[in-house]
Amino acid sequence: MTDYTTSELMVSRAAKELKNGDVVFVGIGVPSLAVNLAHRMHAPGLCMIYESGAVGCVPKRLPISIGDPCLVTGSLAVVPMLDVFNLYLQRGLIDVGFLGGAQVDRFGNINSTVIGDYGKPKVRLPGSGGACEIAALAKKVVITIANSKRTLPERVDFVTSPGYLRGGRERESLGLKGGPELVITDMGVYRFDRDSREMVLASLHPGFTVQTIKENTGWDVKVAENLTTTPPPTADETRIIREELDPQGVFLRSKAG
Repeated sequence: MTDYTTSELMVSRAAKELKNGDVVFVGIGVPSLAVNLAHRMHAPGLCMIYESGAVGCVPKRLPISIGDPCLVTGSLAVVPMLDVFNLYLQRGLIDVGFLGGAQVDRFGNINSTVIGDYGKPKVRLPGSGGACEIAALAKKVVITIANSKRTLPERVDFVTSPGYLRGGRERESLGLKGGPELVITDMGVYRFDRDSREMVLASLHPGFTVQTIKENTGWDVKVAENLTTTPPPTADETRIIREELDPQGVFLRSKAG
């Protein structure tokens, strides 16, 4: 038994990527938990922007969707969705974008469109929403996803949101700045090699091994020479997640496994 869950560890680790003053494009689920945890713990000056048009919001409770009314109270502005993308994202004002998907490959490309062949898919997924624009235009992207051969294949079935495409300088050659900086899974944390742009295992969560990672990743993943252990969430972080952010366990299990 542990006093935290792997999901709570993911939230804690993601929150540590945010610093005071960051402008963050926030999604629902783990991203929303992470940003709101950072806001409460060490970054009270975070500017949270939700896709629905709430800018600079300070929700007193965790929103259950991007259209939750709690996002309006206390916001700096509430604007049309088009303005969020045109006036904030396309102008390069978003420091961090949080994304997830059904698949993420070795170069950080995200698939949230189809599993299998596009013409005759095994599963048709919701699609991009605003994820493609966030992946292309945010200064950096943090991705959260489960760690398995199904979710981390060598190549995604469909590139919904661009990472580093086929690696190297292809992303830059298309005029895209930024890119994925971190992939946080339920087993470890990956960063990207500066030259090849390939995912590299940088940190192991407590209780997991490199062998476990390799058995649950769709390619022979590289391991950093200075591989570290992910710090577990503090008692304060766990308390805030369970008692203030998600007391009903809507997004995370409320008890440790």
